Amino acid sequence: MKNILIVYSAIVFLFSCTSEPQNKHLTYQNIIILSDLSSRIDNKAPKDIEEIHKIVQYFKNECVKPGEKIGDKSSIYFSSFSDKFIATIDIDKIKNLGEKQQFINSTGKFQNSGLAYQIDDFEQKVKNAYANIRNKGLDLISILIEKIENEPIVKKDIYLTDGIDTTFIKYDNHIYIFTDGYLEYLNKSTNNQFYFSSPEIDEIRQYCKVNNVNIPTALDTNYSLCLTPIKNKKNQFINLHILETHERDKNDKLQTYKYPLGQRDNEILEAVWRKWATESGFKSFEWKKY
Repeated sequence: MKNILIVYSAIVFLFSCTSEPQNKHLTYQNIIILSDLSSRIDNKAPKDIEEIHKIVQYFKNECVKPGEKIGDKSSIYFSSFSDKFIATIDIDKIKNLGEKQQFINSTGKFQNSGLAYQIDDFEQKVKNAYANIRNKGLDLISILIEKIENEPIVKKDIYLTDGIDTTFIKYDNHIYIFTDGYLEYLNKSTNNQFYFSSPEIDEIRQYCKVNNVNIPTALDTNYSLCLTPIKNKKNQFINLHILETHERDKNDKLQTYKYPLGQRDNEILEAVWRKWATESGFKSFEWKKY
């Protein structure tokens, strides 16, 4: 009996010394930038490059944080709609922690090829793309759907465990689309599923006038005015950002609009894109005019 009590006491002692499982939750950013390099670039002086620079600086200073953060797994990609990746920086691809930190801080073997160099190279590739690529008549939404479905641009959450402690890794996926919001492409006569330009905008404008309703109500009550939603399991992980760069019905010199508030192209385009993104199941949607 005495021996049993000794063994029992030893077991209790060992369990009392065992630490509780430690769970960690870490979040990293996965940023994808897609530029509509169509005739809109020639129609107006481009301001995309400056805005892309801000996103790149956010990636560097707020996500990766050289000199401050250890073991980051964030990534940033840039592409036009007609290409795969033109420029990429994926910190997650460097698995060795020591090498990862040398890359992030541009030290050691990465003194001349680390993050600082890669950031400059990334932005130069963006400038080259804007100078040399012109894609007219592309079906932007169809291409976006294809990229999400078939290209490795969306990262899913994972967890790592040693049997006791678990680290939960979450990726915030952000797709930034630089465009003027209009969806114009060739061969509309054979496929107009995702075509949305001035005639479609005018149709919504007239529907609102005739029925004395606002734009969201028009879209809710007349489905023929909307874009067809396309659901994809990956959409739920994506924060979609549309950065609109050109309002065609605005006179920049006089700072006046062709149509009154509540009927402007920008307002109609935003509502149409927002409804499509919401019904397609995206995690969130932002429309930014700048």
